[in-house]
Amino acid sequence: MREKVMKVLDKVRPALQADGGDVELVDITEGGIVQVRMTGACKGCPMSQMTLRNGIERIILKEIKEVKAVEAVD
Repeated sequence: MREKVMKVLDKVRPALQADGGDVELVDITEGGIVQVRMTGACKGCPMSQMTLRNGIERIILKEIKEVKAVEAVD
């Protein structure tokens, strides 16, 4: 599943990088929770939670049925 998640992150990464940010995969729990770290301009950005929920999580949940949620970690 890690490879599937990386492929989806590679799809959203250009949009994040265009604004000076990025996302990296930290872990995938046994319960299907994808843990990511927002980096660059995304780290600490007030809009990062919206980007995470409405962008990254929405796309991952749509493309990978085994994933239950996406959460940001430090």
